[in-house]
Amino acid sequence: MKLIGSLASPYVRKTRITALEKGLDLPLVLDNVWGADTAIQKTNPLGKVPCLVLDDGSAVYDSRVICEYLDGLSATTPLISAAGAARLAVRRWEALADGVTDAIVLVRLEETQREPAARSAKWVERQMGKVTAGIAAMAEGLGKGQWCVGGSITLADICMGAALGYIEFRYAQVPWRTQHPNLASHYDKLMQRPSFSTTLPK
Repeated sequence: MKLIGSLASPYVRKTRITALEKGLDLPLVLDNVWGADTAIQKTNPLGKVPCLVLDDGSAVYDSRVICEYLDGLSATTPLISAAGAARLAVRRWEALADGVTDAIVLVRLEETQREPAARSAKWVERQMGKVTAGIAAMAEGLGKGQWCVGGSITLADICMGAALGYIEFRYAQVPWRTQHPNLASHYDKLMQRPSFSTTLPK
């Protein structure tokens, strides 16, 4: 199997981190969804990355579905709990972190894909409000904990790290580190893991 994506996408990074944490060999095939010669529609009719292409040629998308699929391929410690409160907690973290990512990506698209005259400052402000509120909720949820859920890394930590890493990559002026030092410490701890350090967006 192979993963189609880009090095800058936080959703692709989330998927790649999941694969690495599960000890899976997942080659990355680079594609630029905004390029004139993009080929992503051949595998994903939505034209979005990441897209996982299985050995039989079938495609799996989006990142939430891919990560759950990858988690089930290896017998190592699950990144998504099988059932109950722990599973719900991981899924809630994923929804929160992905929501922050969705909002900041929409800001990026507004600034890069629309003509200046068509851009909406009100739209950007609304999305940045979601980012600010979402980061604050993540900081409150983490509190003084060592991990987002339970006693080891889960998909919750991966999603949070992918979101914060993208913000740091594209919008370093967002002061989440100074406003939420517990998140900064947690992200720095995650960055010590090869799965995070080798998948930095660029």
